[in-house]
Amino acid sequence: MTIAQQDRTHSAPHGFDVEMTSGLQRYSVQHGELTLTSVFQPIFSLSHMRAVGYEGLLRARDALDRTVSALDVFGEAARLGDVLHMDRLAQTLHLENFKVLGVEHEWLFLNVHPDALTDPYHAAALLANLRRLDLPSRRIVLEVLEQGAEDLERLADSVRQFRERGFLIALDDFGAGHSNVERIWQLNPDIVKLDRIMLSHAAHRADMAAILPGLVTLLHEAGKLVLIEGVETEHEAQMALACNADFVQGFFFGRPSPGAVDAEHAAVCIGEVTERYREQAQARERRKASRLAPYLRAFERAAERLAAGESLEEVCWNFLALDHAARCFLLDAKGRQAGRNVVLRADRAARETRFLPLVDAQGASWLRRPYFRDAINAPERVHVTRPYLSINEALPCVTLSVATRVGEKTCVLCGDIDWEDEERF
Repeated sequence: MTIAQQDRTHSAPHGFDVEMTSGLQRYSVQHGELTLTSVFQPIFSLSHMRAVGYEGLLRARDALDRTVSALDVFGEAARLGDVLHMDRLAQTLHLENFKVLGVEHEWLFLNVHPDALTDPYHAAALLANLRRLDLPSRRIVLEVLEQGAEDLERLADSVRQFRERGFLIALDDFGAGHSNVERIWQLNPDIVKLDRIMLSHAAHRADMAAILPGLVTLLHEAGKLVLIEGVETEHEAQMALACNADFVQGFFFGRPSPGAVDAEHAAVCIGEVTERYREQAQARERRKASRLAPYLRAFERAAERLAAGESLEEVCWNFLALDHAARCFLLDAKGRQAGRNVVLRADRAARETRFLPLVDAQGASWLRRPYFRDAINAPERVHVTRPYLSINEALPCVTLSVATRVGEKTCVLCGDIDWEDEERF
């Protein structure tokens, strides 16, 4: 049965009570011995510098007014085989409270169990609630929770039907458990939420910090907006900015609350962290330029000598004598390497023995490399790549390159610099 076939009107929910919290009206409902209500955590666009959505979160208290975690509430519901009913109850509660929140344009992010998406009665209840509350489906982001689905094809079909009705789809906790690249292709979400654990690892590990921007780029190229959740410190906020994430969510920007966010405070917070990011990025660029300066001078002199007719082996010594210079090599106009790599230090040769099959690069084609393409497209000027993984030793490096005339031929002189200790964020 399709969603359209189940689209019918339900009456307003029974048993909901109105309570006042800090002067704000909100709904609560009794479920057994628990009192359930909603809070909303704001989701911010870093570019717009304001909240663009709110995630509905369940809050529960027992008969003695003690806090019960939402995880325990849903865990008990799963134990009793009642998880879909609890899922539907929580959604209804969030919708009611979102309506009285008073926001006019922002999204409501609703956590949805995968099985609830494929259940026709659950879909009907959601659609009926939206009609009753006069909330258009375009304002609802259905967050597919990170759990295994028994019938992934059926889930994907249900997700497609919801999207056709105007809902947005978010994939929750990407990078943890079942939420991986394959699930992106299967469910085709509009928004991908990166799991908090990825940001935590990136904040403490240089290798993960290097991966995160590339992952965001990959998701953007796949046509997905990216939300980084769990941002709790300014360092993590800076990382989200550096990654070019679209949206952020976390305690640093806004805690869960019964009410809407203070727009002025949010704009000031994002503006200040953005300004500090800009200052730090400029400082990093200055340090990078200072670090590269002696290499550039030596490399420019090597290119001049090469164009004057000296051999590659003769012109590279000053460049290779610098501490982190790795190798020099020469390419023809088609990107093919002429001769072997020129390496100065004995310790460099010893390091390359682990990658012995790659040492002889004579005749290799570097046509695909940015350092070759940039040099050919803008000759007689030294180009500097972004740090990347060198195939020679599987270590980060930066390559300098310049296209110049050597006799009657155009050649591209290249020089690699080890970049293992580059500063990140």
